[in-house]
Amino acid sequence: MTFRHPLAFPLGMEGVALLRAYAGDFADPGFSDARVAEVRAMLAAYDRGELGAADEIGDVDTVAGYRAWSAYYDTEDNPLFGVEEPLVRSILADIKACRALDAACGTGRYSAFLAGRGHLVVGVDGSPDMLAKARPKVPEATFLEGELTALPLPHADVDLVVCALALTHVPALGPVLSEFARVLRPGGHVVLSDIHWMSLYLGGIASAPDENGASRRMPASRFLPSDYLAAALPLGFQVRACHEPRWPNSPTQGGPWVRQWATEATDATYENTPAAIIWHLQLP
Repeated sequence: MTFRHPLAFPLGMEGVALLRAYAGDFADPGFSDARVAEVRAMLAAYDRGELGAADEIGDVDTVAGYRAWSAYYDTEDNPLFGVEEPLVRSILADIKACRALDAACGTGRYSAFLAGRGHLVVGVDGSPDMLAKARPKVPEATFLEGELTALPLPHADVDLVVCALALTHVPALGPVLSEFARVLRPGGHVVLSDIHWMSLYLGGIASAPDENGASRRMPASRFLPSDYLAAALPLGFQVRACHEPRWPNSPTQGGPWVRQWATEATDATYENTPAAIIWHLQLP
């Protein structure tokens, strides 16, 4: 259960913007004064009862969360896809067709891409509801229910592992990367993507409605780039590439509620902030 104060998110945007101004990121001498004025206006609005009351948001595991999310996952406008997909696809474009595992495949977003490029695809996911969406989408692929820490595949079974926007849900990277190393053949590739830990503080924690319609947050570990290296290097993985693409300028980032109170501060907070982290690893 997480306590949420109604001022926390918009004041957080103002605070980050002020810290960046203090560090010299913005030349306009009136920028900080405008932020302080907005803070005063928000505090006054809160005192008048215009911002609502504090609430609490509960937690949900990934199986239950994705059961609810599967109903609209493919139709939802997820801004992270637009940041992450071009880089992941560019890495995959340089890997010749092979036997590929789409780990935590979800509804088959990358399974479809891999199959379209001639790969023999097996997808694994812990959510039967997401797999039910993936199977008709990519009928030429094989889909299996399973966990990232216990993949239902034999040793040295695949040449490529893709795992997109899923590792934030696991408590530790080491066991997952160990499984990837186990099912990979020598010379095999791993392509990983996930939301950047910095963006988890910008409203990026995935949530889904429960059976009563109340929003519940799914697990969200904050992995630093060094955490990936600490898990990957002892297993023999070599780093081929690492990307941390930034959020593009967007008039909707942050969401409509925070933008009505702190539009300029929200834009300043997102500016040059990493949206995702993408790794290309390879076994020797």
